[in-house]
Amino acid sequence: MNTERPRRQCAILAGGKGTRMLPMTESLPKSLLPVGGRPFIDHQLAWLASEGITDVLCSIGYLGEMIRRHVGSGGPWGLRVDYADEGSRPLGTAGALRLASSRGMLDEAFAALYGDSFLRVSIPGLWNSFLQSGAPAMMTVLRNQDQWDRSNTIFESGRVILYDKGARSPRMQYVDYGISVLTRGLIERGVPENEPADLAPLLTRLSREGRLAGYEVFDRFYEIGSPAGLRELEAYLSAREGCR
Repeated sequence: MNTERPRRQCAILAGGKGTRMLPMTESLPKSLLPVGGRPFIDHQLAWLASEGITDVLCSIGYLGEMIRRHVGSGGPWGLRVDYADEGSRPLGTAGALRLASSRGMLDEAFAALYGDSFLRVSIPGLWNSFLQSGAPAMMTVLRNQDQWDRSNTIFESGRVILYDKGARSPRMQYVDYGISVLTRGLIERGVPENEPADLAPLLTRLSREGRLAGYEVFDRFYEIGSPAGLRELEAYLSAREGCR
C-alpha cells in the first residue's frame, strides 16, 4: 500500500526586514525571533507539517542565509524545504512569488503564508474548498469586526465580494487571515517579472472581478509583526503548554 502523503506545497513569505521589530531584527530575520524559546519559523513549520504540507518554499531576502542555515532541507519537521532568494533587492510578497515561478519552483497550486503569521486553520479543508471553488485564488478570512485588526473584506457565501485594505465600509466585517491558496498561472499572468509587487493589490483586483474565493476561519490569528503581537503569541503558547 502506498502511504505517501499527497504533495502539497506552501510558500512562506519571509523576505522582509521586519522594521517594526527593531532593534531585535537588526541581527536576526523576523522568522528567527525567539517565541516560546524557539525560533518563530519552527512553530510555523511544525504546524504546516501537522496539517499535511509536504513541501515548503521559503522566500527569503533580508538575512535570508540565517534562515537557510537554521531550517536546512526541512528534515527535522519531515518536510522538503527549498529557497527562493531575492537578495538585496526587495520584491514584495507577489514579486517574490513571481521570482520563484520564473525559477520553476512553484507547484500548479500552492499555499502562501505570511512569514510573521501563526494560524489555526485546517489546511486540508482549505485546500479541498479551493479545488471545489474553481477560482484562481482562495483567501482565508476571519469575522473580525475591527477587533484584531481593521476589517478590510466583504465576504458572502464563499466569495470575497471585496478585499481592499484602503476602503472603509460598514459591510466590511472580515479581515484577511494570513494564508491563501493560489495558482501558478495567476502569479505568472498577474505579476510582472523582476519588479516589486505585493499580493494585496492582486487579490483586490481579483475580488473586484468576482474571481476570489473565500474560506472562513473561526479562531483568531497571531502574528509577530509588532511587539504587541509577539507578546500575545507568547502568552497564547504559554497558556497552551500549561493545558497539556
